[in-house]
Amino acid sequence: MSLVFALAIYFIIWWIVLFAMLPIGVRTTEEAGEKSSPGFAESAPHRPRLLPKMLATTVVSAIVFAGVYAVIVHKVIKIDDIPFFPRYEAVQESR
Repeated sequence: MSLVFALAIYFIIWWIVLFAMLPIGVRTTEEAGEKSSPGFAESAPHRPRLLPKMLATTVVSAIVFAGVYAVIVHKVIKIDDIPFFPRYEAVQESR
């Protein structure tokens, strides 16, 4: 696996995990017990806490990437190990 490919895979995993982490622990201003300011949507997060979420995303993404790396490079799981993939027989050319 080349470095550029590894970085691209990590970047994709990081973004997917970030979007999964964003709604965790989010409360609206009303849920926080305060009055909404004019000009803001009522559903806007009161304190989104983006930095801790980005740090948690980085850690979780590193763990997921380690698994993907093991599957791709060290072939921990092979295609034949996946039970629902169809099995194709080698076709021999007749002459």
